Order: sequence, then structure tokens, then C-alpha cells
Amino acid sequence: MSLRRKLADSPRLNGAVEALIAGYVRFAHATSRWERSGFEEMAAELARGEPVIFCVWHQRLIMAPWMFDQRLGKFCSLTSSARAGRLVGGVLGRFGFATVPMSSHKRHVALSREVLRRIADGYTVGIAVDGPRGPARIASTVPLVWARSTGKRIFVLSWSARRRIRASSWDRFMLPLPFSRGVLMCRAFNEEVPRGLDVEGTEELRRRLEQALDDVTDASDIAVGRRPDRF
Repeated sequence: MSLRRKLADSPRLNGAVEALIAGYVRFAHATSRWERSGFEEMAAELARGEPVIFCVWHQRLIMAPWMFDQRLGKFCSLTSSARAGRLVGGVLGRFGFATVPMSSHKRHVALSREVLRRIADGYTVGIAVDGPRGPARIASTVPLVWARSTGKRIFVLSWSARRRIRASSWDRFMLPLPFSRGVLMCRAFNEEVPRGLDVEGTEELRRRLEQALDDVTDASDIAVGRRPDRF
């Protein structure tokens, strides 16, 4: 095994990196002014004891700890089982979130069963709907499958900040900079997801979910005085 791989697989090193990222995000959040917009409907659903399905673009995933109020319920996020995904899962774990790794060896049916068990146990489930590898801003049908099976509502979320940095990764992953102005935004996806959906109906709903995510993401950018971030 190469030295690079040994370092990448080192629990001690990964733990240090997770702590560094989590600490940075906490600092950026604490030193900036943040506005919350549109969270009332999701909060009311959670207050009734109803978990929801939380959807975000992979680019905007890092602020998830402030998009979900854990005083209102339990939260579980899907993460990739690859190194980067395990790192994200470790960071979210430092904010008290449970995670379900998406293994390439695990059949989609088995993964969905595990997620549905979590929802039945009262967990809100969060997913980056274009993750873990893209293509960027192309929504999967997975949240619709969960909504159809459970009857739970879908919410689309985003964040943006006046000052931020953007990586050169496939999703142009974003991090807020400290001492900025930001917004956290939530909207309900109010399309009915019937149990008897055919292929055409599923694709139409997938496009509507994709548009809803683009709309809330664009709105968050505009709210902080930026142009919508387009690929």
C-alpha cells in the first residue's frame, strides 16, 4: 500500500481533517449574519412528529447543520462510502447527524429499505439529489421513491453567502467565508407523489423537483446580492 493511500485511510488523519472542516464551518457561521427564510412549514411538520425528506444540491450541502433544527427531530444523511463521502459523513457526525453510507456493493433495494426503516423510526432523511458523483444539478428520482413509499413530504433547501469560495470539483462545492452575510432558505415541494406513478409520470415529477431545487438555489443567491450560480 502506498504512503498516500495509508494517509488517506488513516482514522487519526481523517478525524483531524473532519474536526478542522467542522471548526471552520462553525467559525464562518458564527462570524456572519444569517437570515432564515421559508422554514416555518417544515418546522410545523416536524413539530407534529412527522419526519420529512430533505433535498439539496451537493454544492450547497455544507450548511445542512443549520438548515435542520435538531430540537424538532432526528436527522439522517446519505453519504458516499468513498473517501470523500466518508469525510463528509464524519463532518456531519460532529454536528450530531446520523449517516447512511451509500456503498457501491449495496443494492439500491437494500439501501432504500434501510432508509425507509430510518424514516419509520422518525428520522428526517437528507440527500444531495445530484450526488455523490453528479452530473451536477441533475436530480435523481430517489426522493420521489421515498415519498411514494412513505407519504412523507419533500422540502428543497439551499444556502448562499455574499462572500464564499467555490472549489473546482465536479459540483463546484461551496464554502462560506467568515464575516459575511448569508441566507438559509427552505421551500416545500408541494407536488403530489402518487403510489401508482408510471415511468413518464416519475420523469415529469423528477424534472419538477429539479426545477424546484434550482429555483430555491437561485433565490438564495439573489437574496445575498449575487447572480444565480449556473453551471
